[in-house]
Amino acid sequence: MKHKVIKKQQNSKKCLVCGLKNDLGLKTSFYELENGELVAIFTPIEEHQSYPERMHGGIAGAILDETIGRAIMIKDKNIWGVTVELNVKYKKPVPLHEELRVVGRITRDSSRLFEGTGEILLSNGEVAVTAIGKYMKMPIEKIANFDEADQEWQTVWSDQDPSEIEL
Repeated sequence: MKHKVIKKQQNSKKCLVCGLKNDLGLKTSFYELENGELVAIFTPIEEHQSYPERMHGGIAGAILDETIGRAIMIKDKNIWGVTVELNVKYKKPVPLHEELRVVGRITRDSSRLFEGTGEILLSNGEVAVTAIGKYMKMPIEKIANFDEADQEWQTVWSDQDPSEIEL
């Protein structure tokens, strides 16, 4: 089913997952959908390998953690998710050099904590990896010394950005 993209989230300079100037990073783009889910799109490269032609399980955990944790920003762009717990289940090998989609959603939201689920989808739509996470809500100034300009925290649009995403 296709879902309309409502908004593209920001990227940063050096983050492993979203950093556009991190040569070994995933350079992930995040899109907020009309159905309230967040979709991450990225293509793993050889530097993300574990077994030959397979993405490392730790990278799978990192992209799921970031996608679920960012999903709270759909409701409030000033709240960041700090991981309390993440449970990852590996169902299928994840190939390199293939565009992948990661879906994250909030399943429970309270004043201090939120919970969410997510999955990595292969290009054929099959679920390769799933995760369930619990996060503490925090403003960025309580997490790190974060200067938006220095970190280049901005929305970077490209001609390849989709207006709809099929899930």
